[in-house]
This record gives sequence, structure tokens and C-alpha cells, in this order.
Amino acid sequence: MTPFDLTGKLAVVTGARRGIGRAMARALAAAGADIIGVSASLEESGSDVGRTFEAIRADFADPDAVRALGADLAGRERPVDLLVNNAGTIRRAPAARHSDADWELVLQVNLNAQFTLTRAVGTTMVARGHGKGIFTASLLSHQGGITVPGHTAAEHGITGLTKGLANAWAPHGVNVNAIAPGYIATDNTRALREDPARNNAILDRIPAGRWGDPDDLAGATVFLASDAAAYIHGTTLPVDGGWLGR
Repeated sequence: MTPFDLTGKLAVVTGARRGIGRAMARALAAAGADIIGVSASLEESGSDVGRTFEAIRADFADPDAVRALGADLAGRERPVDLLVNNAGTIRRAPAARHSDADWELVLQVNLNAQFTLTRAVGTTMVARGHGKGIFTASLLSHQGGITVPGHTAAEHGITGLTKGLANAWAPHGVNVNAIAPGYIATDNTRALREDPARNNAILDRIPAGRWGDPDDLAGATVFLASDAAAYIHGTTLPVDGGWLGR
């Protein structure tokens, strides 16, 4: 047994089908947790995360689906110990042409749904006196970005929500924190990596000199989910190759 051992814990990871969410689920499983993976298009059976695994399909763009998911998870006989809110989307357009539909979609998926689900599951954690919530934030929780006003607004909201829930729930033994990934090689960043000018500008700014890999998030995820982080509340931990320090 170590402070990082998650044996016997039940972890819910949203956006678990690929990229960062899949890497987070695999890391938690490797540390001993059982996993419930959530995604709009997750396969309903079979998994390579290596632990007990259940797949749930839920569309985070649908508020009713998110409320139903929260009620399902909160009402189960086996309680959720770890909630990793990773589901997210992005829409790119200059601010003057950023449509209401894109704005509303990104805010719903990246912020509103996160609060709705965390409120439902977190209430059960507060009642039991223990549990951990982890949000996936962003570098755009700290910066303005380019052509992504909806995403920037949502990610700033996530850091505020992290602090607000930590203030409310820390006295009840519940840790709420966030991880801010840097530029990670996923489907969401494909357009940036395929644009030579943007790709080179990004790499020039990263002290580590490379794009991150989803597995680079593994250590931070297990740490914040574990007893080793018992006295950490309301923080957003960058995993960015040094980007914010440049």
C-alpha cells in the first residue's frame, strides 16, 4: 500500500473514449481503481483499461442526458469515489464570427454539464465525508487564446468552479482540483499541428520542446485522486511542458 494506491476506489471518467480521458482512465486503473467511462460514443462493452470497466453513453450537449447521468451515478449502491470531469469540445472561429450556436454548445459541454454532474455526484461525497473531484481545465483557463472565445470563457469558468466547490466541500472531506493540460497531441489540436506556422510557434514557446502526449497527464491524475493529495484543495495544476512559465 502506498499513498497513490487506488485499490477499491470507483472512478468515473467522462470523455473517456480517446485522448486525455482515455489516458486518465488507464492511469487510474493501473493504480487500482475500477472505472466507469462516459462518452457520447463509447463502446458499451470491452475495454483495455485493465480493471473492472463499465461504459455509459451520454451526450454532454444534452442537459437532460447529463441530469439523468448524475441521478444514475448518485443513486447507485456502490458510491463514486473519484469523479474526473474531462468531457469537452471546441469550436474555432474569429470572435466576430463566433456563432451563438457554437458559444452555447461549448459552454454547455465544457462548463454547464461539468457543474450539473459534479453537483449530483459531489452531494453524495459530501454526505459520506470523502471523495475527490478533478476537472480538466486548460491553458486557456489562464490565457485568452486565438479564435476560441467560447472555449476560453468555459475554461476560465472551470478554474472558478474548482475554487468555489473546494471552498464549499473541503470542510466535508471532499477534494476538488483541476488539471490544466498544455498543448497535447489529440484530435482537438490536430488543426494546430497541421498548420506549420502555428505548430512551430507553439513548439518555440514550450520549454520541453515537444507536444505533450495524453499519457503525460497520468501522474497528475493519479496524484490528485490519491491520499497523497489529501490537503490540496481548489488548485489548478498545469501539465504543460513549462508553457506557463515561459
